[in-house]
Amino acid sequence: MNNIRDWIREPARDIKVAARADVVVVGGGPAGFSAALAAARNGADTILLERYNHLGGLASGGMVLVLDDMWDSHLGEISVRGNCMKLLERMDGMGLAAYPRQNEWGKDPAMYQRWARWGTFDFNTTTQPHPIIFAAAFDPDAWKRASLEMVQEHKIKLRLHSWYSQTLVEDGKVKGVICDSKSGREAILGDVVIDATGDLDVAASAGAQHISGNYIVTTVFRLGGVDTDAAEAWEREEPEAFAALDRQIKKVLGGSWGFWWLKTPLPGIVWCNCPHMAGLDGLKVEDLTRAEMLGRKHIHALVDLVRAKLPGFEKCVVIDVAPQTGVRQTRLLEGDYVLTKDDLAARTRFDDSIARGRDYYMPYRVLLPQKIDNLLVAGRHFSVTSQAQKISREIPPCMAMGEAAGVAAALALNAGVTVRNVDVRAVQKALRTQGADPGDQTGRNPDVPELARALAVRPEILETV
Repeated sequence: MNNIRDWIREPARDIKVAARADVVVVGGGPAGFSAALAAARNGADTILLERYNHLGGLASGGMVLVLDDMWDSHLGEISVRGNCMKLLERMDGMGLAAYPRQNEWGKDPAMYQRWARWGTFDFNTTTQPHPIIFAAAFDPDAWKRASLEMVQEHKIKLRLHSWYSQTLVEDGKVKGVICDSKSGREAILGDVVIDATGDLDVAASAGAQHISGNYIVTTVFRLGGVDTDAAEAWEREEPEAFAALDRQIKKVLGGSWGFWWLKTPLPGIVWCNCPHMAGLDGLKVEDLTRAEMLGRKHIHALVDLVRAKLPGFEKCVVIDVAPQTGVRQTRLLEGDYVLTKDDLAARTRFDDSIARGRDYYMPYRVLLPQKIDNLLVAGRHFSVTSQAQKISREIPPCMAMGEAAGVAAALALNAGVTVRNVDVRAVQKALRTQGADPGDQTGRNPDVPELARALAVRPEILETV
């Protein structure tokens, strides 16, 4: 027996059942939000649980402020539609999203100059300048506001400040979850549960097979008081000086993408998707704490440097550091099918495809844990190898997975079958009818009304195209 100093036995106790629903979605990030919308839209009584005081997960709370991986470079079309586009259009209507329209896509150097610092280019190509594609920058609070509006409109029962604790399983079937909150320890019961936690918390607790992965961790931040026009002009006019300083900045950061700062819809405020820190485990409190402390050390060293040396940043200030740590990979499901890097590279098209990303497709089976019923998984923790996840974990495809999971849950309940036995063709048809693209068709998609704003020409730049 273990020494009592190392382990404490928790006494058994009764837990109040606080709520019941057809579908319980755990995690209000991009995948979970999208899953809840889809389930409710298809007639399911839906509960959405979220531990923070906002929806959006790493999109809003983690301030990953560019929607990318939603462009098919082979077919030259937007590949993620549905809920992702509906949310983007709502943020655009608030004046808090920015993206190139159809007449700005392509390899025009003028368009690259216009859009590169928004992060809306295809960084996977080797050509210079990189082609401008469909991607979008957005404001984090716009996401929070828009998502709350959409949840209310769909009559979803939202429970914020609810920290998932344990999965309830009987005879291999998930019956609900237990959450901790200011109200105490409570049970939330559902006929279908969707794990959208990002870390596979629900499925792992239920005993689902999984692997452990690891990737860089980031404390994302924003700077205000930046003259972006001056910064971009100096970059163009003094390329050698810029390159030298850029190398110095990235050394101070300890790790960064090519563009360490990008524009946002708020004037003078830039988004910094850095510093990147390797070797930290997003499931360990000690490592998450270290990330916060080390990240801020890098951030303030950067601020001192750019104030002194980077034109346009002389008066910059730290506006905020993301309240959610930028964890990219932890547990990954080993489901009915495990998506591989070869599948992504070959653009493998599956008969049961239910979602698309950038030049790849996802089969329904990657949402299904083995040997566990009444449970679906949607988000960056889906059934995928560690290497493949690093190039298929972005926000739009996670939203597409969530939308498919929500539709599948509702259709399975309507048909009186388990989610494993749902008619996938019916799921595909429902997704396409509701404006999503499950990836079940070959060739390019016809333009549809939901994409009108994304495709609309910007008259003011016609002379440059």
